[in-house]
Amino acid sequence: MSSVFADIKVIGECEEPEWIAAKLQQMQDPDFRGDVLENMNETPGGKGILEFLNLVQDQPWMYASHKFGYIAPRKPGSMKPQIIQHPSAIAADTSLKNSSINIRLDRLHIAKYPGGGTHNVMVTFAARNQVADTQETVSFSQTYRVQEGQSAGIAGYPVFIGLNVGSQGVAFECSTVNVKNNEDQAILSTLESSPFQSGLKLLTTAQPAIAPFTEITVGVVKMLAQRNENVAVQKFYLGLDFENMAMGCRLAEGNYIAIQVPDEIAIDWKQWIYKPDLGVIVHKSDDYETLPYNYVIFRVSRYEN
Repeated sequence: MSSVFADIKVIGECEEPEWIAAKLQQMQDPDFRGDVLENMNETPGGKGILEFLNLVQDQPWMYASHKFGYIAPRKPGSMKPQIIQHPSAIAADTSLKNSSINIRLDRLHIAKYPGGGTHNVMVTFAARNQVADTQETVSFSQTYRVQEGQSAGIAGYPVFIGLNVGSQGVAFECSTVNVKNNEDQAILSTLESSPFQSGLKLLTTAQPAIAPFTEITVGVVKMLAQRNENVAVQKFYLGLDFENMAMGCRLAEGNYIAIQVPDEIAIDWKQWIYKPDLGVIVHKSDDYETLPYNYVIFRVSRYEN
C-alpha cells in the first residue's frame, strides 16, 4: 500500500544544495546568515558547495532515516528505569487482532529544526482503519509550538480514538512540517480550535465523511510543505503486525519512538533507558544526557467503550 506522504519531500531527501540554501535563507536560519547562495556560486571549483554541504550534513534536521524503539507499559507504582527495545524484538499482543486501539502523542522533541527559535510544527498522523472487509485511510493533523532544544508541552494528546485493527496488524505514518510563513498561521490556528482538540474518533462502520476529511488534511500538509519559508522535516512509515519474522515490527500496547538519525546504528537502545521519575529518556550512565535528535513518541493502548 502506497504512502500517504509519498509526494512530500523532507529537506533531508533533497539532493540540490542550492535549494537547501535558498530554503534556509527564506526561513532566516540563524546558523546560515548572509548571502549563502552568492558565496556558494562565487567560490571556484565547486568548493563553496562542498563547504556548505559540510555545514549542513550533521544538522539533526538533515537526516532522512528513522530508528524505532518501544517502551512497554509501566507496572503501576513502579519507578524502576525501563528498557527500550526495537519493535522487532518484542512479542506481539495477539489479543489486539480485530480489536480497536487508541493512538496518543506523548512527545514531540525538537533538537533542531531549520529556522531556529520557536517552531510552529504541523504534525500529521495517517493510518489504515479496518472497516468490515475494507480499509479506509484516516489522517489527523495538529500544530504545536516548540522551542528549539525542547519538547512540546503535551502528553497523551489524542490522535486516533477507536482505530480498528485488522487480523494482519496496522500501519502508521507521520510527517512534520516546520511552518514559518506568516500567511499560513491562520491555517495553524484552525487546527488549534476545539473541533480538532479531541482526536479523530472512529467507528466500526464506514463513515462517509472520513475520505474527504482525510483528503483535505493531507492536501493541506502537502500545500504547506511546498510553500516558501516552510519545510517538511520528518516523515516515517511504521507497519506493526503479529508475525515473528526477524525484521518485522510487532503491535502491542506501549510507547513507540521514532527518532530522526543519520543511520540506524547511531542509537544503541541498550545504552538508553526511560526513567519514570524524570519522565524522560536518558543515557544509562548519565541522567543529564538526553537523546540529541528530533523524535516523536506515540502511545498505543486498548480502546475501551
